[in-house]
Amino acid sequence: MLDGQRYSFTERRDNLGRSVIMPYIPLILTLGDRSLEVTALLDTGASVNVLPYEVGLQLGAVWENQTVSIPLSGNLAQSDSRGLVVSGMIAQFPPILLGFAWTEMKDTPVILGHMNFFAEFNVWFYRHELAFEICPKNG
Repeated sequence: MLDGQRYSFTERRDNLGRSVIMPYIPLILTLGDRSLEVTALLDTGASVNVLPYEVGLQLGAVWENQTVSIPLSGNLAQSDSRGLVVSGMIAQFPPILLGFAWTEMKDTPVILGHMNFFAEFNVWFYRHELAFEICPKNG
């Protein structure tokens, strides 16, 4: 892959204390004059990007000012969520606008899904090597 960035899968513990190895990526989110470095889960099964409530607050977002409701499914179906667009920067790649479903759910990771992370980046998974590579769609 040309001009891509390679990452290793990350080992974490789930709520039951079991070891899980998943593709997490460091990401800098910016809203206005506030920036925050987070670790985001690449989730090919997620339709949308998901931003936990506390992360949105740390970026200075105001829940009441977000008027677009975004329905979620699966484990997040019971949680209210609102649309929020922030700038995201990964590695040396230029910043891009990422649309998130900003959820009231507190115990969820930042999730990067099909809309719009996988629309902006190509991703190659090498599960047997516990690695993945990303490259902007125009890279």
